[in-house]
Amino acid sequence: MKLKFIAGMALPPPDPQFVLRGTSAAIHTLHFSCGGQEPDPPVLFSGSENGLIHVWNLKTHRVDTALDGHGRKSVYCVETMGGKDRLLSQGRDQRICLWDLAEGRTSVTDSVCTEHVGFCRCSLVQLAQGRWLMATAAKVLQEVQVLELPSKTSVCTLKPEVGAKLGMPMCLKLWQLSCGSQPLLLAGYEDGSVVLWNVTMGKVLSQLICHQEPVMSLDFDSERTKGISGSSEKVLCIWSLNEQQNLQVYKTHELVNAGISDITIRPDKKILATAGWDHRIRIFGWKKLKPLAVLDYHTATVHCVSFSDHRNPRERLLAAGSKDQRISLWSLYTQS
Repeated sequence: MKLKFIAGMALPPPDPQFVLRGTSAAIHTLHFSCGGQEPDPPVLFSGSENGLIHVWNLKTHRVDTALDGHGRKSVYCVETMGGKDRLLSQGRDQRICLWDLAEGRTSVTDSVCTEHVGFCRCSLVQLAQGRWLMATAAKVLQEVQVLELPSKTSVCTLKPEVGAKLGMPMCLKLWQLSCGSQPLLLAGYEDGSVVLWNVTMGKVLSQLICHQEPVMSLDFDSERTKGISGSSEKVLCIWSLNEQQNLQVYKTHELVNAGISDITIRPDKKILATAGWDHRIRIFGWKKLKPLAVLDYHTATVHCVSFSDHRNPRERLLAAGSKDQRISLWSLYTQS
């Protein structure tokens, strides 16, 4: 086990608390559901290149169920919808599937055909009990389609202005400033731009060139109105949103190695994690982007990182999924 030491860290980075093996394929997406009541075990959903979604029991560290709904085409997005019995998954078969997992069921109850050939993950935001808004890259190159679920009613199609050469949407983040306020969408594009859309009006509020290369991943802190994005370059870009809803670069951070697959800010907004093409997971303080740790375990590109939603902070975990077919689970809470 190789450990990297960061100047000023009180402790060396930990080893993984646990490693999950057995998917027989690269891991492309991870999503926790750990907020249930006892005796419900906390679970981790993983989506693999072989088209399977594995439901990992985090008490036994074994697979409880394997879901097969994408024709053995890579699954690159998995989200729960108000609890672990309602699941959404997205695959390279150009389908988004809605699952019913209650009482041991493993059935796809509905699906949306996106006709999108890329690997841009869809984004969800809850509007009300049982009502969701979903943004997904559309069939037409630069467009984003917004639907309401579960009705699948089309809300709008977000089309850049004529002549705008943004390229394909690469990553999406739906959010609301407060519960019940207008939904907004942050989209990272192929040309390196991050664009803020008003979903209700279907118009661009602000656009910012953040990267020289396609934006591979972004996350946003709606409390601080500050976000972060990564690309195939060596730079993380932190940007903020002012009261006029204009995006502006807040600061940039130079990385040792190029290529970020995924970025996620922990729900408590204290730290964030990046998944690197250099096989490493990097942990930063979110307030000042201070480097805290380099987690060096995987032997191939890390595709995804996800923080758990355990009610007890001491139980919370970071999961990372890699091309090396392994999922590493880390406990960072004693360190940070």
